[in-house]
Amino acid sequence: MGGMPLNDMPWWRWRSNVRSALHMISDPVFQRDVWQSGRDGYGDVTDAVYRLVEDTWLDNWSAEKYVGTIIRDSQEAALVDVAVLRVLKILHQVGADAPATAYLEHQAWPEAVQAAREAHIRMALADGEDPDGPPRSLELLAIYNRTAP
Repeated sequence: MGGMPLNDMPWWRWRSNVRSALHMISDPVFQRDVWQSGRDGYGDVTDAVYRLVEDTWLDNWSAEKYVGTIIRDSQEAALVDVAVLRVLKILHQVGADAPATAYLEHQAWPEAVQAAREAHIRMALADGEDPDGPPRSLELLAIYNRTAP
């Protein structure tokens, strides 16, 4: 798997989906304004968790497996793994169909947010993007995923 360029399908799409999920999970203001208010266009917290693991199977193995494709290096992989583990632990406790508040009020959520933030910042900067911009809507993400190099 090594040596494959990052923009080969489907790696860049998987990376942008993982980044999108981590971005949303890392942003408490977004969570309050969008997830808690039920605003359309961004999916809910369960969608974000799903986007993190559905194609990557990061619920089954380490992001280290993807170094050289979705993941740039071992440090990035380690940060992603911590975030995924913290988020999945909460998912398993609250249940997949839980409302946003069940996640956001969970005692371990701030730690998940912090871990996601660290992973998000590293991935965004590695891709030459501003980590502090707002999360993209799912529609924008889909357009980006179709048109990325």
